[in-house]
Amino acid sequence: MRVFDSLDNLPDFKLTVFTQGTFDGVHLGHQKILEQLKNEAEAIKGESVLLTFWPHPRLLLFPDDNNLKLLQTLEEKLEILSDCGVDNVVVLPFTKEFSNILPEDFITDILVNKFNVHTAIIGYDHRFGRNREGDIKLLKKYSALYHYEVKEIGAEDINHITISSTKIRNALTSGDVETANRYIGRCYSFRGKVVKGMQLGRKLGFPTANIVVDNAFKLIPANGIYAVKCVVWKKEFGGMLSIGNNPTIEGKGFSIEVHIFDFNDTIYDEVIEIKVVAWLRSEKKFRNPEELSLTLQIDKKNAIDKIRTL
Repeated sequence: MRVFDSLDNLPDFKLTVFTQGTFDGVHLGHQKILEQLKNEAEAIKGESVLLTFWPHPRLLLFPDDNNLKLLQTLEEKLEILSDCGVDNVVVLPFTKEFSNILPEDFITDILVNKFNVHTAIIGYDHRFGRNREGDIKLLKKYSALYHYEVKEIGAEDINHITISSTKIRNALTSGDVETANRYIGRCYSFRGKVVKGMQLGRKLGFPTANIVVDNAFKLIPANGIYAVKCVVWKKEFGGMLSIGNNPTIEGKGFSIEVHIFDFNDTIYDEVIEIKVVAWLRSEKKFRNPEELSLTLQIDKKNAIDKIRTL
């Protein structure tokens, strides 16, 4: 998959099948569109092009909205898009200037002149250009002039995409990772750097890696204990994850910690990936370290059972 970060360094496309969107999460609804994109490109012996944006348009258009949480970083999104077989991804910086482009200019200057579009696959409610003035009707109107096809993503599929994105976020923020994973079609994941913590888990027989996620807009699941898979140095291990405020340990505050099964190496400053498999329980305050240690042993057994069912 080729990735471009500007409209100024594009190759001379011959025949392209085009779609556009944020594709946050690249969930099953998105994957259905990408499969159509791929099939259409193969049918005409052309290549697929996905135009997406970074940063997310809402960050520019609504800078005071701090509620936006994304299912993927740009790096994560590009990895999944590559797995889906997209030929070309153009990650366009979303700027004030671009937000004011006339929809007619978008069609002429970008779709036709930059991408040499053969087929545009667009949702029936998709809007583009200044003040979202462009729509599928305008695309179809210009298709006669520039000799490209427009294929519409039906209302049912669009609704599935919208509902899926909403349900994924709602599920993750309520701890229902099984529902989120079902809509994504894989385990929800995030990455973070391992930093030195208080090393209290080691005293209980459950050493943990403390993780810092250096992305303010990355969605972190609800507080609680989870069964997970951890990717360290490209190897996958089972584990159990704690997200929360550590009510048993006074003064510790919020943390993300993972106990990796059958792993004893030092990994400070390493970036690891956490694949969230299943919810185990809510966080709770324990009366003493012995009670906490006993519960952690039960958590480990439950986590292993959950991981085995995958």
